[in-house]
Amino acid sequence: MKMFPEKTSALALYIHRINRFPLLTKQEEYELAVRWREHNDIDAAHKLVVSNLRFVVKIAYEYSDYGLKIMDLIQEGNIGLMQAVKKFDPQKGFRLISYAVWWIRAYIQNFIIKSWSLVKIGTTQAQKKLFYKMGQVKRKLGIDAATEEDISAIAETLHVKDREVRDMNGRLSGRDLSLNTAVRDGQETTYIDFLSEAPPQETTLIDEQEAAHLKTDIKKALTLLNEKETYIIRHRIMATRPKTLAEIADTFSISRERVRQIEEGALNKLRKNPAIERWSQHEK
Repeated sequence: MKMFPEKTSALALYIHRINRFPLLTKQEEYELAVRWREHNDIDAAHKLVVSNLRFVVKIAYEYSDYGLKIMDLIQEGNIGLMQAVKKFDPQKGFRLISYAVWWIRAYIQNFIIKSWSLVKIGTTQAQKKLFYKMGQVKRKLGIDAATEEDISAIAETLHVKDREVRDMNGRLSGRDLSLNTAVRDGQETTYIDFLSEAPPQETTLIDEQEAAHLKTDIKKALTLLNEKETYIIRHRIMATRPKTLAEIADTFSISRERVRQIEEGALNKLRKNPAIERWSQHEK
């Protein structure tokens, strides 16, 4: 009996194949990583890679709204995973995927930048930030940039001008792609249906480890700031629902411009800190 119809896509077959590779326990992963790092064991490195391929697929799907082929995104993410395996140090105590997620995202994002024309993306730092953050901010605020009020809210959150948000929203609107594309015309089955869920304990462990490491590192980084700077960073940059400049200005009885100046000064202090850099990549 065939698992898939003859014309099933390469993506569905790929997902079916990588789901055959078993997930590793923490101890198994540690032993393989030591074999690779200390003895250059290629077989160990291969097992580390294939056991984490399903996570690359999940991460790649986060970027499918850019309208690029999902298999291309997966391929780039796999390269990032291999780079992570090369540099992974099992002695640090965390799981491979917690470290590899940064490499996977970096390779996928770099591919997106190369694939989109500069006309579509824009060349300024603000435009690149908008390119990556627009969808995330829309979801966080529960809006779709359909009104001027929505556009202003997004602009304030990302510290850019309304017209920049309006312009980027127009550029991106033509490239949206449904995450539930049918495998074949006329069928209800979608690509995501073929992606089996990892065991809850594995996913939970990854999330908990990422959060724990980030929380510890960021706490250390924030000791560089004074009380007012720390408050502004926590409530403007790190909060799930950031406070507006006006709200913080009222708290300290200062102007909104002064709040912006303090925020920028605090960010300058933190910009070279590795913990804050990792948190920034994580938020992308």
